[in-house]
Amino acid sequence: MSVGIMIITHSGVGNILLQTAFDMLQARPLQPVIIEVDMSCEIDRTVEKAEQAFSRCQQGDGVLILTDIFGSTPSNIASVLLEKHQARAVSGLNLPMLIRVLNYSDLALDQLAEKAHSGGIDGILHWTKT
Repeated sequence: MSVGIMIITHSGVGNILLQTAFDMLQARPLQPVIIEVDMSCEIDRTVEKAEQAFSRCQQGDGVLILTDIFGSTPSNIASVLLEKHQARAVSGLNLPMLIRVLNYSDLALDQLAEKAHSGGIDGILHWTKT
């Protein structure tokens, strides 16, 4: 058994990040389930789709849900899933976070959530011309 990975983002974000991560890694260590939320989506129907996707994603050790912006529709959908299932969620999805998750996909749910969080934060840097 292992942790399932679910990505819930606004339209276009999840698929392009995942494809870029796979291209960079030159591998597909696992296949996350992606739900992309259109700006004009029907929330109830999208939550239903997310529930079905969660079931496909569940592999026995819980599911890590990655979302793009906390407080937005994708993270609100993730919150509904968190209430009902063994899952953890991390928002602020970026490429460093996703690559970290894919590289450490064998970790337990809580550890993988921490890796996602630290990967996202560690991947954000500010520098100037010296």
